[in-house]
Amino acid sequence: MKHAYLILAHHEFELLQLLVSSLDDERNDIYVHFDRKVTSPPKLEVENATLTILECRIDVRWGDLSVVEAEFALFEAAVSSSQTYSYCHLLSGVDLPLKSQDYIHAFFDQHVGKEFVGYYHGADGEASIDRKVRRWHYFPRSFKGSGLLYQIKRVLRFIALRFQIALGIRKHHDMEFKKGTQWVSITLPFAQYLVERREEILSLYRYSFCADEIFVQTALWHSPYRQNIYDQQDEARGCMRYIGWEANVLRDFSPRDLPRLQASDALWARKFNGQNMEFLRQVILFNRY
Repeated sequence: MKHAYLILAHHEFELLQLLVSSLDDERNDIYVHFDRKVTSPPKLEVENATLTILECRIDVRWGDLSVVEAEFALFEAAVSSSQTYSYCHLLSGVDLPLKSQDYIHAFFDQHVGKEFVGYYHGADGEASIDRKVRRWHYFPRSFKGSGLLYQIKRVLRFIALRFQIALGIRKHHDMEFKKGTQWVSITLPFAQYLVERREEILSLYRYSFCADEIFVQTALWHSPYRQNIYDQQDEARGCMRYIGWEANVLRDFSPRDLPRLQASDALWARKFNGQNMEFLRQVILFNRY
């Protein structure tokens, strides 16, 4: 069965080519979404996989619903394809596989039908959900930026949030939300389920913050596919990804992490940077054996 790799990319294009090359297998189709702010997208090369660069490009802003829109563009591309994919893997352009394609395909053949979506169970989970989706976040496209206008919007957003907290104003009272990493591996039927509910989901999370960490987990939880969740308790194992969190900060992996990366049971890791390409090649070389 074929797999679809769905990649969100906006920089580090030498690393992106290394990622694409590591996925270059006749059993894979690769879809890449370049942020619309990328003025000159690189020419990516493959020999065996089918590579599709999405023509519909979203201007992605951190924390904004545009992240979810870009993910939907990738899911829609896979769902509308003539291929019947076994799995759709959402990656960023700064991820790398820790296992060979033979290993990855064999793993998913063993667990066919399972949904690999990580669920966060930290003590701050409910407070994070309350802040991100139960409050109104105004000027959502301006969470990050510089200049006077951004500063004014930031102050107004802060005042609006403090006002809501002080008065106990919340939305979606009856909705049970779940959160976790946005990087998932899901079956084509569940991807189709999400795509069919695109407008409903976008409406639900409008004026939210970091909905990309919440919408897939919540949709899966309330769907007929909930019984297929691979691991509800361990977020990392649930999505089979090794993510470089350290003291609640997402850091780039470096050569000192190589032994841990090689010893990991995860299928992919994030995140990397292109400052030491030899280190990245070592990561890729190891997963061939």
